[in-house]
Amino acid sequence: MRLRWIVLTAVIMCCTIPAGALDIKDVTFTTENAGKVVFSHAIHLKKKNSKSPNISCKACHNDAMSKNVHYTMAQMESGKSCGQCHNGRQAFALAKCTACHKVRDVTFKVKETGPVLFKHTIHLKKNAECGTCHNTLFKTGSNPRRSMSDMEKGKSCGACHDGKKAFGLDKCVTCHPVREITYKVKETGPTLFSHKFHIEVAGCGKCHPGLYSPNQKNKRVSMADMEKGKSCGACHNSKEAFPIKECTKCHPARELVFEDKDAGNVLFSHKFHLGLYTCTDCHVSKFQTTRSKVKVSMQEMEKGKSCGACHDSKTAFSVKDKCDTCHKM
Repeated sequence: MRLRWIVLTAVIMCCTIPAGALDIKDVTFTTENAGKVVFSHAIHLKKKNSKSPNISCKACHNDAMSKNVHYTMAQMESGKSCGQCHNGRQAFALAKCTACHKVRDVTFKVKETGPVLFKHTIHLKKNAECGTCHNTLFKTGSNPRRSMSDMEKGKSCGACHDGKKAFGLDKCVTCHPVREITYKVKETGPTLFSHKFHIEVAGCGKCHPGLYSPNQKNKRVSMADMEKGKSCGACHNSKEAFPIKECTKCHPARELVFEDKDAGNVLFSHKFHLGLYTCTDCHVSKFQTTRSKVKVSMQEMEKGKSCGACHDSKTAFSVKDKCDTCHKM
């Protein structure tokens, strides 16, 4: 009889000990596609105010929540597990996913254009409902890659980015990073292509992918091909933009100094000559676009070679006269 009273007393004490006196730990649930979810016993058992009593353990641990059972979101929406209280009345609704599930920014590796960053934080400010995208457009786990053509048909990002709900897919640089490109041109020096300038004028679709693949693995096109409408020549045709014959708009021209120990150094001013002629008047019929290592003598110039092609006393002063115009003694 004495033993029965001891057991009964112990049972009564266990049932009447307040939750705060128990060593209750937080529980971390690992979900398959939505990260880890931490359930805090301390927060749930905390007294809300003087009028509201503590939530008892039995409020959760009942027939609607069995031990060691993993409940799906669908089951919770039907009132199981967390869904007993998180129904939008007793506590925030299950639709407020980020209250429990931590979200992070996602970086997509795009071979052609570089990494694309998707920010959950920005999208959740615009629309706090995760259900807008999950699981109708995207699974909460890994998803198959979608092409831009698929997006243009309303798939993936294109479901919202249609120019009405959100900015259109044609505003590529909002998501895809672009950079200024410098082409190494052996003959004329480095040539800068400014994406920033061209995007403001024409947009991305004017060039990509019709004229260029959206990477730097495009074949080099000669100036002769450009004059036929290839590459830059598709727009730089004197109608849509300045003609490619205006070389110095893209290719840097510099002042040249030719060393002559006998008669003094000679300065050739591209700036002065381009005020009178075009680049094609000299290049490449009279001079290559690279600096030649072959020196032309004054006698050869008098016969019409090199500078003598123009400095013949008709087109310009003769190489025989006004020597000090070029040679600085």
